[in-house]
Amino acid sequence: METLRKINLGRFGRDKGFWIFVLLILVALVFLQTGSVVRILVMLVALVAAITVHECSHAWAAKMLGDHTAAVAGRVTLNPLAHLDPFGSVMMLITTITGFGLGWGKPVPVAPYRLRYGPRVGNGIVSLVGPAANILLAAVVALLSRLIGGWSGLPLIALLVLEYLVLLNLVIACFNLLPLPPLDGYAVLIALFSLVRSRWANDLVGAMEGLYRYGWMLLFGVILITQLTGFGLLDRLVGAPAYGLFGLLMGY
Repeated sequence: METLRKINLGRFGRDKGFWIFVLLILVALVFLQTGSVVRILVMLVALVAAITVHECSHAWAAKMLGDHTAAVAGRVTLNPLAHLDPFGSVMMLITTITGFGLGWGKPVPVAPYRLRYGPRVGNGIVSLVGPAANILLAAVVALLSRLIGGWSGLPLIALLVLEYLVLLNLVIACFNLLPLPPLDGYAVLIALFSLVRSRWANDLVGAMEGLYRYGWMLLFGVILITQLTGFGLLDRLVGAPAYGLFGLLMGY
């Protein structure tokens, strides 16, 4: 425990300048926008919690399947500082201010050839556990919200936190299940096709793995199309299923 504490403090010390920068951006955006400051702060807390659970679950799954790379790196922890990515955190701030909270954490280091069930299937399982953990957490929080929602003594801010925890966990899950590298859905799709014993499936897996180097370009292409054309591609691919599940879990 003492060793882990030292590791986390050391990480904060190295990244202290960045987190001060993030804080300044947050303060500036809060003062510049006209919406609810409370809503923005609640969304940020919920988004950080969702990303932390997501990345920690990846690390835990890899450890359970025989690869301790992430565990040695201190990623099997619910400390957000171990998982938040600088660029993903800035994106988190910007998208939260604009009303659609989205972001990502640092990629969890995984050595696929150490994983049980082989590199493709093992990596697919590790990838699937992240979104699954978000959906499970959303379901648990939704159940809690519905159980205590009728209690008149509960502060409104508490209900708001619970609702955003449900919604943003679902958003993170649906976003990461998109079959684009480097998102989780890409690895899950490769794992599924690798189970098909045929030449076409093997060729398809090889072609998909060749796309990995262009992953970030493809992902930002989708985001840019959404932002510049007003087509709402992410709304259709991520927002629609996330809000559908949100209504189902919350009973709306």
